[in-house]
Amino acid sequence: MNVILLEKIGKLGNVGDTAAVKAGFARNFLFPTGKAIPATKANVAEFESRKAELMAAHNENVAAAQARAEKLKDLTVTIEANAGEEGKLFGSVGTADIAEAVSAATGAEFVKAEVRLPLGVIRETGEFEITMDLGFEVEEDIKLVVVAQSL
Repeated sequence: MNVILLEKIGKLGNVGDTAAVKAGFARNFLFPTGKAIPATKANVAEFESRKAELMAAHNENVAAAQARAEKLKDLTVTIEANAGEEGKLFGSVGTADIAEAVSAATGAEFVKAEVRLPLGVIRETGEFEITMDLGFEVEEDIKLVVVAQSL
């Protein structure tokens, strides 16, 4: 199925590109989220008339993501967790915990879907490099320090 992309989508293409995708992907993800429309003659003509408007909206979204990334530059977040003497956590530190800590540290709202953990969950104390994926191909790395909670 051919679609016209209304947003830049990973490896599919940029705004305005025509991409061939599987029908289920288009029907279940691209169309409901407003990221693409079917590539019919009528839609192609409509897209050409709205292209400048869509490009301006895309550039605005990219600028907003880059502004959020600026808040994360050189950020170090510390999370206290219950841990044993050898540094093993009683539980784990997950994406929701990290998103909450980053939101508290920056004053901006971050959600757990934006946190990219290299190993799934963190189960020991130490320093970790965490990538925050802010969408529109804007990523920023932060330093996470997990320390044992003092009793």
